[in-house]
Amino acid sequence: MVQDFFFGEDMMLRRHDYSVNIAGGFPAAQLTSAHIEAGGIRLPSMRRAYARGPDRRPVTDMLLVSIDFSAIAFT
Repeated sequence: MVQDFFFGEDMMLRRHDYSVNIAGGFPAAQLTSAHIEAGGIRLPSMRRAYARGPDRRPVTDMLLVSIDFSAIAFT
């Protein structure tokens, strides 16, 4: 399986493209935002996964998964 990762100028992950193996294997784009720092590690606290259209762009009215992280700690 091929996955594509896209990073901003600040080297933070902004988008992750992949194929969803369940439900027929359709293409998806996961957009990340609201980067936070936890234990000296910067990571996105918001993730939104959308189906991708034939032009490889996320179809924003087809939200598949919404994940928000808070109170993150590493031990």
